[in-house]
Amino acid sequence: MAGQVREGNYDVILYDGYCAMCSWIVRFVVKRDRRALYRFAALDSAAGKALLEQAGQTGSSGEAARDTFRLIRDGRVYIKSRAALEVARKLGGLWPVLYAFAAVPAPLRDLVYDTVARNRYRWFGRNECCLLPSPEVRDRFFQ
Repeated sequence: MAGQVREGNYDVILYDGYCAMCSWIVRFVVKRDRRALYRFAALDSAAGKALLEQAGQTGSSGEAARDTFRLIRDGRVYIKSRAALEVARKLGGLWPVLYAFAAVPAPLRDLVYDTVARNRYRWFGRNECCLLPSPEVRDRFFQ
């Protein structure tokens, strides 16, 4: 999958590759995604930018663009808390129960999301390089 963007029967999670919390979330999802429904790309990567462009999302790059975790499903882009809830919805175990938070108005959910996103480097740290996936799951990551 390196260097190319392909169609497939999977959703794509776009994340800030320099954010320690975001990298932890990716590892968390990989471990609980028993059906391998998700693929991953860093927002700043060529593949991440190409995927967003294919989904009709063009915009700024850099810090502002990395503030939003994104999920691409069937050509639709979900952002912020909605993206997180949509991901939880398909995970194994009891994680789909979190989707009940979709009943909370999006502005309230996103207020919490934005607070965490704004402080994520201070609270969780910043990686000097993007997450390097293990050989077992490397084919699920766009380069």
